Amino acid sequence: MAGTAGTPGTPRVLRAMNDRAALDLLLEHGPLSRTRIGKLTGLSKPTASQLLARLEAAGLVLVTGTTEGRPGPNAQLYAVNPAAAYAAGLDVTPERILAAVADVTGRTVGEYELLTPGRRAGQTVVRQVTDALDGAVKAAGLARADIQRLVIGTPGAFDPNTGRLRYASHLPGWHSPALLDELAAALPMPVEYENDVNLVAIAEQRLGAARGHEDFVLLWNEGGLGAALVLGGRLHRGWTGGAGEVGFLPVPGAPLVRHVTKANSGGYQELAGSQAIPKLARELGIQPLPTGPYAEAAAALVEQAADINAGAHRKLLETYATGLATGLASLVSVLDPELVVLSGASLTRGGEPLRALVQAELEELAAPRPRLVVGDVDEHPVLRGALESALAATRDEAFDTSR
Repeated sequence: MAGTAGTPGTPRVLRAMNDRAALDLLLEHGPLSRTRIGKLTGLSKPTASQLLARLEAAGLVLVTGTTEGRPGPNAQLYAVNPAAAYAAGLDVTPERILAAVADVTGRTVGEYELLTPGRRAGQTVVRQVTDALDGAVKAAGLARADIQRLVIGTPGAFDPNTGRLRYASHLPGWHSPALLDELAAALPMPVEYENDVNLVAIAEQRLGAARGHEDFVLLWNEGGLGAALVLGGRLHRGWTGGAGEVGFLPVPGAPLVRHVTKANSGGYQELAGSQAIPKLARELGIQPLPTGPYAEAAAALVEQAADINAGAHRKLLETYATGLATGLASLVSVLDPELVVLSGASLTRGGEPLRALVQAELEELAAPRPRLVVGDVDEHPVLRGALESALAATRDEAFDTSR
């Protein structure tokens, strides 16, 4: 029926659209005066005043100060109220769970790390998730009930048809068909689950090297080799969430791996994954080799090779770049993306020398010629992507003034 709440074009819906536009401007620009908000939104001064009064009464904005150093009386400055809503993210690996809480402006207000070596005796996955979340919530000075939404990033993906985690046999305890129901019962807020590399792509799209790009591929190399595919501005997850599991991709130059999900490996992983880099360094006679976990050793070797960029170190970079470009050629030949973002320590630590070599090799191997860039989100990109994903849904809910 015309004139009901929620009908496009009604005063309530138009007010809600203006409210959201103003809130988004405040998030983007920081504190703004009423006059400035009016100019940016195209609203008249009386309408902008009514809008700000409405948002202030709803607890969505607050006065943070006044303008200074300009002719005429000082004007009040308005900003989004950070306490209007909170969201949380988790980054799960076999070794640890990183948790963080952000206020609605995107500022991280609490962090916590829960180490999970060897699957702590007596601790279920549900207990680990709640302990990690509670640690970040406590660090933020909040309660669990204050969190409006949680996004959990894991390797692999939860199959939407079965609810079971696939493509991540190295993450023990996460494969029970009842796990998602158990987590839903233990957590009071809506919970979403996303592939870790997809979350890195979200972070790069909103905060980093892929800002302003609608079509791009993100190649990740750290503990494992994977990709995220963004088409038309949206993540492409595939029928079972397996889109981007390129570590399983058969490629020239590596043995054909059968039963890849059981082996948790594939040709591209064998050719260019992090575990291949220390082996290549030994073959080239590079000494001394870094100690520690293979992913950390690989990143250190790539950084060292990029710094020296001569002799055996140059050969390591060239061989590694050829392996990376071999798998990328299949991706870009099918997708023809605008951009390829290189992320993960075994890629980013190679900097410009590695990026340039991969770009040159890719131009020889594939007809499409996307631009390659190194990712900008360096600190905990999976966790940052989880927070960005949780915040997007939280803002949609908290900033909806049409109800």
